[in-house]
Amino acid sequence: MSRRRGPFAPSTDRTQCSPSAALAPFVRGAADELPSYAQLRRRTDAPAESAWGLFGERDEVGTLNLAGPEQARAAAACVHTGQTLCLDYPLTAFDPPIAPTRGALRHTIFSRHRAHRDDVLDGFYPQAASQLDGLRHRRHQEHGFYNGTPDAEITEGSPALGIQRWAERGIVTRGLVLDVSRFRRESGRPIDHEGGEHLDATALEDALAAQAVRPRPGDALLLHTGWTQWYLGLDPAAQRRVRDNRRFTGVDQDHDVLAWLWDHRFAVIASDTYAFEALPARDDSPFGGTTDHGMMHQQLIAMLGFAVGELWRLGPLARASADDGRWTCLLVAQPLNLPGGVGSPANATAVR
Repeated sequence: MSRRRGPFAPSTDRTQCSPSAALAPFVRGAADELPSYAQLRRRTDAPAESAWGLFGERDEVGTLNLAGPEQARAAAACVHTGQTLCLDYPLTAFDPPIAPTRGALRHTIFSRHRAHRDDVLDGFYPQAASQLDGLRHRRHQEHGFYNGTPDAEITEGSPALGIQRWAERGIVTRGLVLDVSRFRRESGRPIDHEGGEHLDATALEDALAAQAVRPRPGDALLLHTGWTQWYLGLDPAAQRRVRDNRRFTGVDQDHDVLAWLWDHRFAVIASDTYAFEALPARDDSPFGGTTDHGMMHQQLIAMLGFAVGELWRLGPLARASADDGRWTCLLVAQPLNLPGGVGSPANATAVR
């Protein structure tokens, strides 16, 4: 099945996006020439508020286009001591899984004879613990999957938008630790995890300013809120109450948050929270249509093509960063090479 759109014509003015203007396609190394989020909201050559076509008509990797060889080379300069930190929780850490549609992993070891061992995983949900949401994970209710990929192509056995597209290139770039948890705690306003606090763009920018580091195009945002440490530190009954109440810390459902993320040109946006965004979505959320109850996932994934990470183990990295004042690292992540996969364990490592 062919895709639905014709070519995207280059714009003659890259500083303004008039209602009738088309947006220019991305050229490697020209991240500063990508349109702003405000410009995306006014585009008419593709769905408004989308990045469709900017990385190519048949692009299947989204914002990972921003993390290429130049960013990988530059990220290597962040390695000072060679310290490595695993950014994944164990596959069994969240048992039962927080999402009610996912079951618990069962690990079985078997053998053919006394000198042999092998293992098998039953009930393996790749997104049940530290994870990456692939571009198949959400479609926009009105416009469909990222970059106009037809629904009929999002099936088992079809490679379109599969997680293997990210695995084939790998993820190697500069990680930028944004420790909102530390900033808020030191400001005397600890994050309200019990209430599932919504973090707006001002909260993100204030924490960033306190760290005196600026994002570069192609960075991976590593947003530390302390939520997973808080949740895993609860007793089983309290964890059950959190799951039942469905109140989770995360970023706010707001165009200002989307503008903050897009305009900083992040290739990856990952956090230690359940859904990256707060749940439940705010009552006046402009997103999600009738299917997602105000969630912003349709905008992040289907419209903008972000690589979204959730439930990452960022506590040790945040503490190491605070200890020596270095808030950047070399980030390496290798998703599963599963053709047509929807998501994957993060398989992420920070090197300092």
